[in-house]
Amino acid sequence: MPATPQRGRTARRLTIGAAVLAAAGLTAATLPAGADTGHAARTGRTVDVQLLSFNDFHGNLEPPQGSSGTVEEAQPDGTKKTVPAGGVEYLAQSLRTARKGHPYSVTAAAGDLVGASPLLSGLFHDEPTVEAMNKLDLDVTSVGNHEFDEGRTELTRLQKGGCHPKDGCYEKGRKFRGADFPYLTANVTDEKTGKPLLKPYTVWRHKGVKIGFIGVTLEGTPDIVNAEGIKGLKFHDEVATINKYAKVLNKQGVKSIVALIHEGGMPASTSYNYHCDSPGPGDGISGPITDIAKHVTSKVDALVTGHTHQAYACTIPDPSGRPRTVTSAASYGKLYTDTTLTYDRRTRDIVRTSVKAPGAANHVVDRTQPKAADMTSLITRWNKLAAPVAGRPVGHISADIAGRGATTPESPLGDVISDAQLEATAADGKGGAQLALMNPGGVRSDLAFTASGSEGDGVVTYGEAFTVQPFTNMMNVVDLTGAQLLTALQQQVSGPNETSPKILQVSKGLTYTLDLTKKGADRVVKDTVKLNGTALDPAKTYRVAMNEFLAGGGDGFTAFKTATNKYVGPSDLDAFTAYLTAHSSATNPLTPPKADRITVVK
Repeated sequence: MPATPQRGRTARRLTIGAAVLAAAGLTAATLPAGADTGHAARTGRTVDVQLLSFNDFHGNLEPPQGSSGTVEEAQPDGTKKTVPAGGVEYLAQSLRTARKGHPYSVTAAAGDLVGASPLLSGLFHDEPTVEAMNKLDLDVTSVGNHEFDEGRTELTRLQKGGCHPKDGCYEKGRKFRGADFPYLTANVTDEKTGKPLLKPYTVWRHKGVKIGFIGVTLEGTPDIVNAEGIKGLKFHDEVATINKYAKVLNKQGVKSIVALIHEGGMPASTSYNYHCDSPGPGDGISGPITDIAKHVTSKVDALVTGHTHQAYACTIPDPSGRPRTVTSAASYGKLYTDTTLTYDRRTRDIVRTSVKAPGAANHVVDRTQPKAADMTSLITRWNKLAAPVAGRPVGHISADIAGRGATTPESPLGDVISDAQLEATAADGKGGAQLALMNPGGVRSDLAFTASGSEGDGVVTYGEAFTVQPFTNMMNVVDLTGAQLLTALQQQVSGPNETSPKILQVSKGLTYTLDLTKKGADRVVKDTVKLNGTALDPAKTYRVAMNEFLAGGGDGFTAFKTATNKYVGPSDLDAFTAYLTAHSSATNPLTPPKADRITVVK
């Protein structure tokens, strides 16, 4: 069954027009001719606008492997069902099907469309993903932290087009045209000029209906990306920025506003269809987005969020006490959110009362529906280019090795990766590392036993290894005292990481107890921290291996910035693939580790 043809862009436009002028406090530009199709199209006082949204796609053009490619669905009898989901062939088909019968439909995203991507997209600097987003008719997105992985220049190229400055064009006769949709960077400004890096907002118009979109990433982006990627940029408070541009839009006569925010929350249940407004509005969700939602101006009618890779469709009261939807569609294209915005043509605002917010629900991008043919062609084309690199076997496993999909602080794949990093840097002349630490957010997937292609079950390809470790961070080995190392372990569960712990994955020989019944730094039980069975000595110097992101203090681990005597080793990906090759074969595959180095008390 062929995919529904792409909708014509002449019917629904995003006009950015006066964004830059407005940001400078100048008069807005005149609206383009034809932006309003006139009274003939106006058949009633109100019209329902369909807002389709998703977030944190991360270049997952093909269905994600292992648990990364599933969603949890709560059943009427109280049980939970695991449903395979995701893949751009199915996401495009789902969105096209959802749009049928909805003459007013707009599609938006909340950041991290690219970055930390599987090899099929990452190998080509995410051009395939931008091309796919153009084809599925994305209208607008905010940036996320991962849009800055390769720096501001590369983000600008993804928006405006042009071949990569180093790798050039990938296909003869084809020049990358960039995104048809605007990336919004309202709270990201140039340190010198004070102006937003890209457009701060945009306005969607269709038959007299106008909806403004303001896009922001989390203010803490500098804490979770490499410093080089954001050099010369300043990241501002999300609430203050959204409130500022909501006023700008109102002055232009745009009263209906949606905020796209790359920051999120944690619902009380992992089921995508969990009712997070039970027993009261927003009672079932916590995390940064709850405070943001309570303070974003009432001029904003809905919040589309992301970053935490969670699924929720909640209502949280705005500052005036009216309910307002706050949604997130998990990650990797496994879900999409369908929100109904009832637009009042007279007031030009979204109808919201004290008892009713816009209706929103998450839907599974299931793999039982037909594939979008144009996306299949896109994947086939890029796979052909990637095949010489992607299909090379690098190891063998006896069963799934859980990483991103693990439900415990320490994951089996985290153990494998940290062991690989230790082995790559332990020898004299290669760093002399005694232990290795890996940030959990850098483990991007599972290793699945079932073959993803023609390689055979249990075979790990280079492409699959790349999906797990896509950043190609260089390994660093540094000197840390036992006291500094203990401080770093405490930073996993204190300071900025107290409410959402970031538990480092540890190499063999490092053991300790994590007591989650306690608070803050006390969760790390000091006298249990041992290396090869010997208690950590606060005064002794240890050689510690970690990737350059952690060594730079990423993820709130400022203790690592005080390290000395740095040695730069191979990339984390090279260390990982070398370890898989050295420790596995077809007859003796690698067995998932027990993940018992950190004793967790709950």
